[in-house]
Amino acid sequence: MSAPLFHLAIPVDDLAAAEAFYGDLFGCPRGRRDEKWIDFDFFGHQLVTHLAPEECGRAVTNEVDGKKVPAKHFGLILDEAQWRALADLLVAAGTDFIIEPYVRFEGEPGEQGTFFLLDPAGNALEFKYFDDMGQLFAT
Repeated sequence: MSAPLFHLAIPVDDLAAAEAFYGDLFGCPRGRRDEKWIDFDFFGHQLVTHLAPEECGRAVTNEVDGKKVPAKHFGLILDEAQWRALADLLVAAGTDFIIEPYVRFEGEPGEQGTFFLLDPAGNALEFKYFDDMGQLFAT
């Protein structure tokens, strides 16, 4: 059996802005589309952006490692090289981060590189890596 994939549907308030963000900035290939939604290949997973402006907006935050982390967010765990390449691409593009790339829980269980940003509709995304994937659920 192959590795499981996720399917995630998120609300957006502007399909053209979503396409520019996920398709052009992130380089995600486009899949099926309609006048109210677009599928993207989000690093091998299916991400569907649905036009639903009434559901868009900023998430409430919780403090984690001294930073305000959006309570409602999604993202991926990449390997370190992918994470650094994506962070470099986003920095070069002038991206406004909620939390800029850094190593969280340094020297502690669960040490990870992480960063957070918002898409144009206010959906919060987190990208992280672990030097040791065995630390993913470490306490």
